Amino acid sequence: MKFTLQIWRQANNKAQGKMVDYQIDNINANMSFLEMMDVLNDQIIRKGEEPVAFDHDCREGICGMCSMHINGRAHGPLKLSTTCQLYMRNFTDGETITIEPFRAKAFPVLKDLIVNRGAFDNIQAAGGFISVSTGQVKDANNIPINKEDADMAFYAAACIGCGACVAACKNASASLFVSAKVSQYALLPQGQTERNERVLAMVNQMEVEGFGSCTNTGACEAECPKGISISNIARMNRDYISAAISAK
Repeated sequence: MKFTLQIWRQANNKAQGKMVDYQIDNINANMSFLEMMDVLNDQIIRKGEEPVAFDHDCREGICGMCSMHINGRAHGPLKLSTTCQLYMRNFTDGETITIEPFRAKAFPVLKDLIVNRGAFDNIQAAGGFISVSTGQVKDANNIPINKEDADMAFYAAACIGCGACVAACKNASASLFVSAKVSQYALLPQGQTERNERVLAMVNQMEVEGFGSCTNTGACEAECPKGISISNIARMNRDYISAAISAK
C-alpha cells in the first residue's frame, strides 16, 4: 500500500507550524498506524532530516499517549479505538491521510504531533484522589457496594486521559474527562467523605487550565476510545451545584 501523508510539523512551542507532505510506499496492510509512522521516520532519518515527533508508549490501547488527529478525527476513523489500535487496512490504498496534533488552548503543541497534556495532571492533582487512611489491605468483601454502582464506577475509571474528548469538542471542553474522574469516586463509599470538595476543586481547576464549556453535543463520547458516557457529565454537574450550594 502507498499513501500521501500530510503531517503537521512544528519545531517547538514557539515556532510556526505547517503541513508537510510525505510519500510512503510498500506499507503492509496489517501494520498499525504507529508502525507506519516508524517506517516513515526511518525513511526521513535516512535522508538526514528530522523525524516526526509523536507520543507513544504501551501501543496496546492502555496508556492514551498516541494522541493524533487523523483525517479530522481524534485517534482516527475507528470507534472505541486509540491510534495504536488503528491499522493501515482501515485506509484505502493511495489515500491521502492528514495527521495533526490535538488542538486546544490547554494542550499547547510542544513539537510536531506532541502536545502538553499536563493540564489533565493538574486537574487530577486538585482533587482526583481520596485522602482517607486505608491502613492494611481490606478484605475484598469488607465494604458492600451495589453492583450497579460498582460497574458504573469501573466504567468511569476506564478513562485513560488521552484527551480525545477535548480534541473532538468544538469548545475544547474537558468535561468528559473531569466527570469520569469525579464519578469513579462519587459512586463508591470510599469517595463520599470528600465528594463535595473534590468536584468543586476539579471543576474549578478545569476552568483555570483554560478548557471550554460543555454544550452537550456528544462529540466527546463519540470519539472516546473507552466509550465513557456523557451521563458522567450530568452527575458531575449535579454534584457541583449541590456542593456549591452547601459551601455557601
